[in-house]
Amino acid sequence: MSAADVVAVARHDAPVRLTDEALAAMATSRAAVERLAAGSEPAYGVSTGFGALASRHIPPELREVLQVSLVRSHASGMGPAVEREVVRALMFLRTKTLASGRTGARPLLAETFVRMLNAGITPVVPEHGSLGCSGDLAPLAHCALVMTGEGEVLGMASDAAPGEVASGGAPPERVPASRALADAGLVPVRLAAKEGLALINGTDGMLGMLVLALRDLELLCATVDVTASMSVEALLGTDRVYRPELHAPLRPHPGQAVSADNMFRVMEGSAVVASHRTGDPRVQDAYSCRCAPQVNGAVRDTAAHAALVAERELAAAIDNPVVLESGEVSSNGNFHGAPLGYVMDFLAIAIADLGSMAERRTDRMLDPARSHGLPAFLAADPGVDSGLMIAQYTQAALVSENKRLASPASVDSIPSSAMQEDHVSMGWGAGRKLRRAVENLRRIVAVELVTAARALELRAPLAPAPATGAVVAALRESVPGMGPDRFTAPELAAAEAFVASGAVVDVAASVAGPIR
Repeated sequence: MSAADVVAVARHDAPVRLTDEALAAMATSRAAVERLAAGSEPAYGVSTGFGALASRHIPPELREVLQVSLVRSHASGMGPAVEREVVRALMFLRTKTLASGRTGARPLLAETFVRMLNAGITPVVPEHGSLGCSGDLAPLAHCALVMTGEGEVLGMASDAAPGEVASGGAPPERVPASRALADAGLVPVRLAAKEGLALINGTDGMLGMLVLALRDLELLCATVDVTASMSVEALLGTDRVYRPELHAPLRPHPGQAVSADNMFRVMEGSAVVASHRTGDPRVQDAYSCRCAPQVNGAVRDTAAHAALVAERELAAAIDNPVVLESGEVSSNGNFHGAPLGYVMDFLAIAIADLGSMAERRTDRMLDPARSHGLPAFLAADPGVDSGLMIAQYTQAALVSENKRLASPASVDSIPSSAMQEDHVSMGWGAGRKLRRAVENLRRIVAVELVTAARALELRAPLAPAPATGAVVAALRESVPGMGPDRFTAPELAAAEAFVASGAVVDVAASVAGPIR
């Protein structure tokens, strides 16, 4: 399974199917579990309780009750429902692990999840409840509960944008799971030995949030290379510091070289830049301009490391206990979310810094003492008009929130299950704040885009680079340019949508070549 597969199913409702090989692997591992269940030797999760209650031997007549009770009790989340795309990613990834033939679950469970995904049935998963160890127990339990015909699902109209619901949007419509299954022609599943545990013991929520965030951040890094170029132009900066000979040969960080190349090509042919190439008394540009590739490049390299971790996790089959190729059913600790929690915290730090640098460029364009001839706050009539003054306030507030979100979740641990689970990853919390940080960064970049576009227009009659000029022209189809003060919030929202659509990158690339 690839990260692209996860995005396709989670965001775009791509259909899911199980291969014959997966069905055969599940049947083989199920036979091993059933042999163990028929024996007299206690086996964790099959004939014992869970966590601190693992010492209790469960007689055969109570083992089906054991699995149902596990799912019901663990579906203990609270708070607003997480986003539909996160739940779909979580279900898809759990299905992937079931299909690996390492959990000992019947093929029926994976088949039911596939049918739920293809029918658009999305369980209500509350935001709070996972410690990231043993995996995402509570979120997964809410999904498993729906499989059994209990709990609630999101109504079909609940297609909230990333972060919208859990960040304070209108609560989604909720439908009883029994009704949703019946409407889709699905029969609730009666869980057998070990199956409750197989449905809830994984890192699927953390991994899903990481994969989705990486996809968003890939676009945002490319977008920032374009908006930073527009800002440098508008501030009468130089493009010479982005020449290739100053990057890979001298400081061979891959992301830095990519960002510098993007910026150099995006600014090519700018009459604004050419106008001060000689005779400019300034020796160097400010760091927020000159060092943009170094910071955005470091973000790219951080994301590349996180993507490597995600790739490894996508190849994993996480459950406890697991069925080995030999047929042995063995306890393990692979459910611990540390690998995912660490990189999600690392990404939040990088995102906070990238947004902070973008805000500094915005502030510089609005300050007549540092903008090299632009009107105060880019206002039509400074004093009467405030221009983009408060847009920068909003941007600064988002930057400040991202700095708070950069505080790592993974350094914390609260013991649970009567000290049996005495060290937890808090990876789910790292994923939740990472999603919010990405959402904030998108808005921060939108403010820089609006500001830089207006500033470039104020440099007329000097023409911007063909690529940046094309971006300004495309933006003007939804966001008006210079003029007296007006209701600004809708324009910023339109700019955010423009960024989210990928249009900034697409338009620039149509002129300057691929923006990687």
